[in-house]
Amino acid sequence: MVKLDIISDPICPWCYIGKTLLDAALRDRPNHPFTIHWHPFQLNPEMPREGMDRRAYLEAKFGGKDAAVQAYLPVAEKAAEAGLDIDFEAIERTPNTLDAHRLIHWAGIEDRQTAMTMALFRAYFQDGRDIGDHDVLADLADGLEMDAALVRRLLASDADEDAIRTSDAQFREMGISSVPTFIVNGQHAVPGAQPPDLWLKVIDEITAQLDQAPGES
Repeated sequence: MVKLDIISDPICPWCYIGKTLLDAALRDRPNHPFTIHWHPFQLNPEMPREGMDRRAYLEAKFGGKDAAVQAYLPVAEKAAEAGLDIDFEAIERTPNTLDAHRLIHWAGIEDRQTAMTMALFRAYFQDGRDIGDHDVLADLADGLEMDAALVRRLLASDADEDAIRTSDAQFREMGISSVPTFIVNGQHAVPGAQPPDLWLKVIDEITAQLDQAPGES
């Protein structure tokens, strides 16, 4: 198996789009060699823990409502091409994602990391839920048959906060400044939301190399 590390943030629309496009390739290659591991990157590490009003956030970031709308037009177009129904109007708050990243980490311990990440994407981008809210996070955990009561207790503590921040900082030190970033086999970085055809080429090349390996040893 070949490790595919995905550095992302659950409020990053390009991350949702990028994983959806990757999934299209994986469906075409059901015997693909990848084992997927998710890693944290906060787009807004200075965001208050309670988050903030999304309209105020976007207008401050892009310099007004019209500029924010223009900035998100290519995102909406690419999401539609990928078959995703993103409802930006439903999103009322931009959350701090530290707790969401902690939940992804805990889900990984129970081999539910990808399922949890996708649940967070859907909750935020399709349902407009506040994924910085502990009740929402506990509900998502319950939906994946995790112990919601335990998740609530962990969220109320500072468990694994330092680990998330350290991991985030390490990727920045490596030069990663935008997400998604995919790292293939610990060696090759693939930035951004890439089309399925690119992933099919990567998968086929890796598979060919793996098939040749026994004969070369």
